[in-house]
Amino acid sequence: MTTPKNIQVSDATLEITQIRGLVGAKQNQKATLRSLGLKRIGHTVTRSADAVTAGMVNTVQHLIKVEETK
Repeated sequence: MTTPKNIQVSDATLEITQIRGLVGAKQNQKATLRSLGLKRIGHTVTRSADAVTAGMVNTVQHLIKVEETK
């Protein structure tokens, strides 16, 4: 599953990978990626699909790839 339009709040676990760089990105997008724990292209973190994470993912959906894990 690649980046859907909107991540919904659920009990799922999300595997989030940064696929694009931050050059030319807005300051709030840079801060959002840092808050997610992403540091460089290819870096992957695992987060729960709570309301905060869903909002952050939807803010930077063009810079990341999201997959649901079981």
